[in-house]
Amino acid sequence: MKLDTKAMRHLTAEDWRVLTAVEIGSKNHEVIPTPLIESIAKLRGGASRVHKSISALAKVGLIARLKEAKYDGYRLTYGGVDYLALHTYASRKQVYSVGNRIGVGKESDILVVADEKGTQRVLKIHRLGRISFRTVKANRDYLRKRQGGSWMYLSRLAAEKEFAFMQALRDEGFPVPEPIAQNRHTVLMQFMDAFPLRQISEVPDPAALYADLISLILRLAQHGLIHGDFNEFNILIKEEREKLKPSVKEKEAQETTEEDEKDKFTVTPILIDFPQMVSMDHQNAEMYFDRDVNCVKRFFERRFHFVSTQPGPFFKDAKKTVGKDGVKRLDAKVEASGFSKKALKDLEAAIREQQAARGEEACSGEDYDAASMDEDDNNDNNEDEDGVTGRDEPDAGRSDHEAGAPRIEMKSLSISNET
Repeated sequence: MKLDTKAMRHLTAEDWRVLTAVEIGSKNHEVIPTPLIESIAKLRGGASRVHKSISALAKVGLIARLKEAKYDGYRLTYGGVDYLALHTYASRKQVYSVGNRIGVGKESDILVVADEKGTQRVLKIHRLGRISFRTVKANRDYLRKRQGGSWMYLSRLAAEKEFAFMQALRDEGFPVPEPIAQNRHTVLMQFMDAFPLRQISEVPDPAALYADLISLILRLAQHGLIHGDFNEFNILIKEEREKLKPSVKEKEAQETTEEDEKDKFTVTPILIDFPQMVSMDHQNAEMYFDRDVNCVKRFFERRFHFVSTQPGPFFKDAKKTVGKDGVKRLDAKVEASGFSKKALKDLEAAIREQQAARGEEACSGEDYDAASMDEDDNNDNNEDEDGVTGRDEPDAGRSDHEAGAPRIEMKSLSISNET
């Protein structure tokens, strides 16, 4: 769904209190009974004031009343959770304005935001409800006790896991965006002036970039981690320019000016997207490790016509390096930070089920469907004036699509429209 923040300025303090009450009620209810909303909100104006706020919230799609419900009540929509997260960031002076949506992934939206000083940041909104849970939620442990808020629970887990791993990786000097804050199903991070690898049609030295990426996979393994989705969609390429001054002999041979100085361009890979990251001790670790390696190999052969002469790397060799020479195991660090094994299993199970639901195969993120994306955006707003909807799953069945971000011509990199 597309985030429309126009209504935020018109919401009253009472409206925010009622919206928060609906969120609290969502922990145990799919449809929150209206009397329960009244009880949690406890507004001075009583039931009439609560109903006024409910009407205002439903009108802008932050809550919705389901058709054929057994009782009078409302459910919290993704838009409602989005507003609550943005409201929290705004109150903390972390986000002042919201810009364009620059990317749409498998289970997330990416937006450019800015603080009060105009510093651009990236807001990632996890949306694990995009693929319908109808076929999987009945007998799954991670949904058994959370029938009311399954998509909120899972999306929050994804955001918490991503923030935790991003912080741990950043602390160890990995090339990842700086994590700034996490709230509900969102992660606020540093804006990187870089392009997805999938948009790069040429690089100065494919062999060097390939070596850097394989080194990152091995370095992650040494710290006990496997990215799990290491492909051209989750690798950004940052170009850095460096002036090369002429040598002493060149200066003696002829007088040079600043215009004679040569430019040297270097490209640095930056990793993003960490909800699917797993430990090297995971029961399917070898499969995930090999998949990451093969994704890189296939992309470089297809896009840059580069094939490494070196075999591997192989999981059995990488496994021997885990924690070697005193390297800190980040899988253990993240678990120790409070992200429980149960939460990790819940999230992994959800991602795996959603991949199965859409028939996803390894490295198949290239099939993006803009038409399906637009259709879902329209369906998400398909409610009457009272916010009544017949859908019981948020954003069900949505296909992947990456929004067309503005592209800049770069000196040493050729930007491609290919996907």
